[in-house]
Amino acid sequence: MNDTRTCRSCGTPLTHTFADLGLSPISNAFVKPEDLAHGELFHPLHAFVCAQCWLVQLPDVARAETHFHEDYVYFSSFSTSWLAHAKRYVETIIPRFELNKSSRVVEIASNDGYLLQYFVQAGIPCVGVEPTANTAAAARKLGVESLELFFNRDTANQLVSEGGKVDLLLGNNVLAHVPDINEFVGGMPLVLKPEGAITLEFPHLLNLIEQTQFDTLYHEHYSYLSLTALVPIFKRAGLRFFDVEHLPTHGGSLRVYACHQAASHTESPAVAECLEMESVAGLKNLQTYADFGEKVRETKRALLDFLIQAKRAGKRIVAYGAAAKGNTLLNFCGIGTDFIDFVVDRNPIKQGQLLPGSRIPVRHPEAIFEERADYVLILPWNIKDEVMQQMADIRNWGGRFVVPIPSVEVID
Repeated sequence: MNDTRTCRSCGTPLTHTFADLGLSPISNAFVKPEDLAHGELFHPLHAFVCAQCWLVQLPDVARAETHFHEDYVYFSSFSTSWLAHAKRYVETIIPRFELNKSSRVVEIASNDGYLLQYFVQAGIPCVGVEPTANTAAAARKLGVESLELFFNRDTANQLVSEGGKVDLLLGNNVLAHVPDINEFVGGMPLVLKPEGAITLEFPHLLNLIEQTQFDTLYHEHYSYLSLTALVPIFKRAGLRFFDVEHLPTHGGSLRVYACHQAASHTESPAVAECLEMESVAGLKNLQTYADFGEKVRETKRALLDFLIQAKRAGKRIVAYGAAAKGNTLLNFCGIGTDFIDFVVDRNPIKQGQLLPGSRIPVRHPEAIFEERADYVLILPWNIKDEVMQQMADIRNWGGRFVVPIPSVEVID
């Protein structure tokens, strides 16, 4: 661990707390039933904000290989709404940048081929860069060429030597996952053609603060991003932003468009508008970050109040979605099988295992209909509409949905 606690972007000492969630296990370190008698490692989950460049970050507590390995449990394709989002992106980006059969597309953190499959279907050459072996194997089954690498300057040069520079470099929900953000962004211009474009999607820090989305803090997420904090990082790499889009995904995300400083892409007014919006919202004011901690504690108290009252009334509660954000929420709030009977998830890799820390068992979604619980707590609240549609039949016996973020909401 970095005991001096310096900013991973600019090197300034980190002294200002954003959110201290105590000790928590690695969010995707599921426990196998045969390991039930063994202990788990818990690490500090303490986010700081840099008073110089405004990057919100966790100090390093575990190597990237701790999270991204051959038994990685997150597969993007298990969310139908996320697949639809990826397909829409491909359908709009191809005409925007006039991509064709002679173009080259590379996705960083391509996971199970959830997005690149649509480039394959359109006949556009593409390659995925994905460090986790099992998701890369799943991508190959979809016809997506996948290289098992972590992206950095060295692997960027390797990509160029093996296949040439790219017209489009993209990465969805990966920028927050890299310990050395300068090294990661520094690799981007090396692989990009002079007039090429970069698109990156990530949850927007502004939404995290305004919606009290503290459960998106986990060790896999090293950084929590605003456009304000990214501008100097990209400038150091010789890159600039030329467009920004606001997306509803993951509780509110940004899609940023970047290019070489000298490229001809015209800068959209959306870039300055986003920076101004962040400034007006207080993202360059330390008090904004200091106030967040109390909002987090109040959300915890409200959820525990609801659960305690429901259990005292004899109600059965189960959870939907063995997601990383759910594990942060459960561990910070101290919620285990004393409140939640089990959690369900569509991913068969998670089924039959136990959530890290809380040790709540993971079952198939059909278990909700077999057990007829009174309440279904939706842990991945960012896809609550998809979940409620999928689980709509719980209403047949009076079952109700509960959404914990930004505040406890019970939905009939």
